[in-house]
Formats: sequence, C-alpha cells, structure tokens
Amino acid sequence: MLHCFIHLFKFGGFILYPWLVFIHAVSAMVSIGPFFVLIPMLAKLRTAEEPLLSAYLDSFHFVVRLSKHCGHVLVFSGLLLMWLGDWPWNTPWLFGTFVVLFASLLFMARAFSPTIRQLRKPDHDRTRLVDKLARALYLYLFVLFLMLWLMIMKPALW
Repeated sequence: MLHCFIHLFKFGGFILYPWLVFIHAVSAMVSIGPFFVLIPMLAKLRTAEEPLLSAYLDSFHFVVRLSKHCGHVLVFSGLLLMWLGDWPWNTPWLFGTFVVLFASLLFMARAFSPTIRQLRKPDHDRTRLVDKLARALYLYLFVLFLMLWLMIMKPALW
C-alpha cells in the first residue's frame, strides 16, 4: 500500500503537486484567519455577562481547535511538499520554520485553553485573564506570521 502511495506521488507528482500546494495554502489561511475574528471579541469579553461570556469563550475555544487541526494538515502537506520538491531539512528557511513551529506548539498548548478554563470559573479576575488572553493572541499571530514569512519569502538565513 505504501509503495502505491509513493509511486502515485513520485510519478504522478506533476499532477498532484499543485493540488498539494493548494491544500497547504488553504490550511495556512484557515489556521491563521479565524484568529482575526477574536481581536474585536477581546473587548466584548471584558464586559460580557454570563450567557454571552460563555458564547465568546466557546468561539475562542473553537478557533484554537480549528487552528490546531488545520495545522496538522499544514504540517503533513508541508512534509509531502518537502519530499516531492526534494527540499533538504537543512534549507535555512525550512529549518527556521520548523524551529518556530515547534516553539509555537509548546506555546499554543499552554496559551489559550488554561486561560479560557479559568475564565469559565465563577470567581476569576477577568481583567487579568482577558489581558493574558490578548497577549497570547497577539504573540501567537506574530509567530504565525513569522512562519508565513519564512515560507513565502524563503530567506537565506545563513
């Protein structure tokens, strides 16, 4: 089975490669785009009363999960593109992207969900937690744009 898969991509790659690039680009857009909806929601989180607060927190949680799952497609399609395009691991922009990617995985695992869980508790310091959520959101967007820059511009870092 694996041999057929390899044969399909290696020899039919001239047909499938553009589709793989498309899948990679769409998964990048879906991984980054929904976070922009959360920016105006931060102000609303500061003053929302309970039923609305829960809906806003559900939206945050959904965006984080959506980004995580699209990130899986993004990484898998990226690895296939590396393999089909014969890009070596030590290519500077690829290596830099993977360093930032692993750092972002560690960051994302602790940045959003624990803060959202604390905001759901009845006795919480909302101002401090929403500020923490805002910092995490802006820092994560910066990290995502850094990876996007590395992948698009392909800088010669060394």
